[in-house]
Amino acid sequence: MIKVILLIDCASEFDRKLLRGIMKYSKENGPWLFYRIPSDFRGAKGREEWVMEWARKWNADAVIGRCDEDKVGLLGQLDIPIVLQNNKTRSDIYSNLTGDYIGTGRLAAQYFQKKLFTNYAFFGVRGIIWSEERCKGFRDAVTSSWGEFSVFNVEPGETFERDRILSWLKDLPKPVALFCCDDAHALYITETCNMAGIRIPEEISVLGVDNDELLCGISDPPISSVELDVERGGYNTCALLHRQILGRTRQPFNVVINPMEIIQRQSSNIYNIKDPNVSKIVDYIDANYNSNLDVNRILEIVPLSRRSIETKFKKEMGTSIYQYILKNRVEHFAHLLLTSDRPVFEIADEVGFADNGNFSRVFRKIKGCSPLEYRQNNCGFRQ
Repeated sequence: MIKVILLIDCASEFDRKLLRGIMKYSKENGPWLFYRIPSDFRGAKGREEWVMEWARKWNADAVIGRCDEDKVGLLGQLDIPIVLQNNKTRSDIYSNLTGDYIGTGRLAAQYFQKKLFTNYAFFGVRGIIWSEERCKGFRDAVTSSWGEFSVFNVEPGETFERDRILSWLKDLPKPVALFCCDDAHALYITETCNMAGIRIPEEISVLGVDNDELLCGISDPPISSVELDVERGGYNTCALLHRQILGRTRQPFNVVINPMEIIQRQSSNIYNIKDPNVSKIVDYIDANYNSNLDVNRILEIVPLSRRSIETKFKKEMGTSIYQYILKNRVEHFAHLLLTSDRPVFEIADEVGFADNGNFSRVFRKIKGCSPLEYRQNNCGFRQ
């Protein structure tokens, strides 16, 4: 029986999803036995010292979880496989359970850019790798398109100074797209805005990370969030760790948790569109992208000529109505490719591509690769 020590909490949705992936692999390939030691455990000798003592007594085969950077060397004395959940840095010695943090920031930027924002802000934690790199991905993407950018970082473990943060929020140019390093920080922003009478999403559009349904749902309004493929990350971690335990390899690996999609809720359910007729058309397409949309039928919902509305739409959205429909379908198509194992043709039909011979060409033109290549490139792990 394989024995693994887990230095993983259960308080956050991220950790619970990670544990679900770990449990899934262990049930399929077990039996595995786990001993979980939460991050707030200290004991008489300190957490890492206690982990070492228990691992030796228990004859543990591996350790997975978060460890203080200055104590990692202690665990290395155990001479068993160790997978570190990133916090401040990535390890150059041990295996990493990490994420495409920069890619997550880029995804957030693309989401807000499609909503035509020109003012952007980031709220995060200084010196924490997943926050710093999410900020970098977001900042690089929005500033490359000449967007205005502002950032506010708190110190790790710091009690938030609401007055300072509120002053920063009030000074931001409006409307502004605010990306937060995770859902807990996004909830703090929505609470602060509510106290100050700042309207969400009309003045500040808020997006978090992790899709923690409890935190997102308790907010008023509910928070939009980036969904990460965490469960798959837990599963892949155990698959590679199993090879190390069996002695098939000693090579450290990186399991990269990828962003999958943005779950939109009321905190960001708005476009920065000045023309109400264009806004009405965009809302209609977003709600009916998978139906048999016809441009002529769409134009019937606004009291303007075809030429007038097409001109206004192109000016506001930077694309034609027809191209906007195609891009909308492709984004939903791409999401289903990564979150299901269903056949490509079945997914294409569901999102509104009636012509099976056409959707692959449209997908390649927008995404730069075929649907199968997109699924393969975004659903794996790195070693």
